Amino acid sequence: MTTTGEDHAAARTGPWWWARWRTALLDIGLAFGSVLECAVEGVDFAGDAGIPVAAGVVFGVLAGAALLVRRKWPIAVVLVSIAITPAQMGYLMGIVGLYTLAASELPRRIIGSLAGMSFVGMLIVMFVRVRQSMETGESDLGSWSVPFAAIAISIGLTAPPLLLGLYVGARRRLMESLRERADSLERELQLLAERAEERAEWARNEERTRIAREMHDVVAHRVSLMVVHAAALQAVARKDPEKAVKNAALVGDMGRQALTELREMLGVLRSGDGGSGVRQAGVPLAAVGVAAAAAASRAVEESDGPCLSELEELIGQSAAAGMVVDLSVEGDVRSYAGEIEQTAYRVVQEALTNVHKHAAGAKTHVRLAHRGSEIAMQVENEPPPEVSVASSARLPSGGNGLVGMKERVAALGGVFVSGPTDAGGFRVSAVIPAS
Repeated sequence: MTTTGEDHAAARTGPWWWARWRTALLDIGLAFGSVLECAVEGVDFAGDAGIPVAAGVVFGVLAGAALLVRRKWPIAVVLVSIAITPAQMGYLMGIVGLYTLAASELPRRIIGSLAGMSFVGMLIVMFVRVRQSMETGESDLGSWSVPFAAIAISIGLTAPPLLLGLYVGARRRLMESLRERADSLERELQLLAERAEERAEWARNEERTRIAREMHDVVAHRVSLMVVHAAALQAVARKDPEKAVKNAALVGDMGRQALTELREMLGVLRSGDGGSGVRQAGVPLAAVGVAAAAAASRAVEESDGPCLSELEELIGQSAAAGMVVDLSVEGDVRSYAGEIEQTAYRVVQEALTNVHKHAAGAKTHVRLAHRGSEIAMQVENEPPPEVSVASSARLPSGGNGLVGMKERVAALGGVFVSGPTDAGGFRVSAVIPAS
């Protein structure tokens, strides 16, 4: 399991400046060893300096205790070790201090300067110490070996901790960089997941709106005509039985057509393969939502929708329901893409449905214009008569017809305008690009 930078920061449970109790105990142990070393070496220092032994021991204890703050003030620890080098004490503190300094985040020039000072101080002390040992007879090496021995011992006491500290510091910085990258990737993945979920929700909402619009266009017109014919049938049932039979037959035809179109649409939607992704293991919910929405969109687009060649039949149905409809076509009649023809047909259909609902009995003008790069349509009704047989139908209105038409036309890059006319009627106009 990868530990991120936030988890690493949250794991700081140690006292004072220590990140963990384990590191605090380690530093306390090292400081205790340094105190013992400097206290023992303080006895020899007191003899050489001519001061009381107790003073030398106390000096060694205080100097060795400086190792306790090596993580917080590594420069101070190294400076103390350099200062007590002439007293020939603090070797453990010098080694650990150099390692801590090299592993820290301090600039390289500071690390190099202090490491050089430590090396020079150690070199001088070792040179003097080896020379003294030769003079006292403790070593029988030649005088030529004094510089060599001093340099070798100084390098052995300073180079290994310095190099190890540089390696550990570089590795630590690499791990911090990897943790930051892991944090960044985790945040990015979380953001991508949120955006994917938002896109999936948006796609689901779009498809719900699209399917609702299709259902409204398919059913509302047929049912509206059925209600109009039923109202007319109720009005003439006793006065004109022959006309009542004709209206009843029309109601039956409208109902069967509505059921047929509804079954076709539900069959296409049901045959979509949008649910197959849900059964696949490991597929994210957002991906399933997008796949289902895409399947629903393909199902609606691939269904056999109406076309402009069926426009005369549509107007004939409205005329059979008692509406006076005048159709005029301008320009050269030609075929368009299926989505364009379906949208144009639905606009006229919904406009005629609105006339049945809100202006029953009003004369209506349907105009269709085929232009070079676009197709335009307009449905305008005159003011309704004061009394109309179909007005008793009281057709309900959900207010979604105009919104659906505008959405359809806008989806194809067209322009949709609707509103009342100066004469008291209502006009619906739409222009759709032909390509």
